[in-house]
Amino acid sequence: MKIGDKELTFDKEGFLQEPLLWDQEVARAVASEEGITEMSDNHWAIVNFIRKHWEANGAAPPIRQLCQETKVSIREVYKLFKSGPARGACRVAGLPKPDGCV
Repeated sequence: MKIGDKELTFDKEGFLQEPLLWDQEVARAVASEEGITEMSDNHWAIVNFIRKHWEANGAAPPIRQLCQETKVSIREVYKLFKSGPARGACRVAGLPKPDGCV
């Protein structure tokens, strides 16, 4: 997929192969594929927290921690990312497929 001046590769499930190439333009393009027409402040809060946690720990955060840190309820997370936090939010955040994500 070409986004801006970047040529990006995704695995067969749509996860970015090179997470370090991620930026907000990539996030918007992937969000569009997820059916998100416009990224709200809550979308960005979740995506940015997931990115920071992944950069510091090498893994996506547990959903409980995500909700506590962003002040977004789990119900709202599923409304924002229809395919859920592991698949939808992590894809938009440019992470590799999280462990335990089916």
